Amino acid sequence: MSNVILPISMWAAIGLAALSILVIGISGLRGVWYGKVQPLTIAVISIPGILVLIFGFIMPSWAQAGIYTLVVMFGLVVLAMIATGLRQLYAGAFG
Repeated sequence: MSNVILPISMWAAIGLAALSILVIGISGLRGVWYGKVQPLTIAVISIPGILVLIFGFIMPSWAQAGIYTLVVMFGLVVLAMIATGLRQLYAGAFG
């Protein structure tokens, strides 16, 4: 009887996290609906979620899916930084 509050508090924390994600999603859709956010921005932000879902159904465990998503996202960030640097170099040299 000493750990009665532990399961209740854990489920409350999980419920609050799920509610927070739901509210964030609804406010994002509302922003798109009213034209405050560009749909491309929402698409770019949703890339990690889409990747983890794809890897989650392909990989044997969701932990592996999370690690692979992290590695792919690091790779995408490196490619974006290289592309931005090359674009700035081109704009500075020929602009």
